[in-house]
Amino acid sequence: MGMTDPIADMLTRIRNANRVHFKSVDVLNSRINLNMAKVLKKSGYISGYDIKKDPQTHDVLRIYLKYPDAKRTVLTDIQRVSKPGRRVYVKSEKIPQVLNGYGISILSTSRGVMTDKEARELSLGGELLCNVW
Repeated sequence: MGMTDPIADMLTRIRNANRVHFKSVDVLNSRINLNMAKVLKKSGYISGYDIKKDPQTHDVLRIYLKYPDAKRTVLTDIQRVSKPGRRVYVKSEKIPQVLNGYGISILSTSRGVMTDKEARELSLGGELLCNVW
């Protein structure tokens, strides 16, 4: 049976691996997951990502998590906003700030996946995928 929400699966895997301080986590590779990993890397929440090719199964996106020291984490929490049962779309003027600008929102716009700050600068609205802080 297929997965109904690959974005939520990716966010849950990252959240769980981050809580137990894993160095990396493997998620299903898809275009949206790859673009979200690029945004997380550019924003400084993860240290990197790789695509692992496997001829017998699906390709895997390996995300390398980032920690400043042994006790603290860079990624405090990550929450899914728009879900398959309830899509959340926002206009560029109505994009919410996460923790008064300390966090980011990831949006899927007509020009690709980007942060809330980039969408405001380009005056683009779109689907509000998740909040990260």
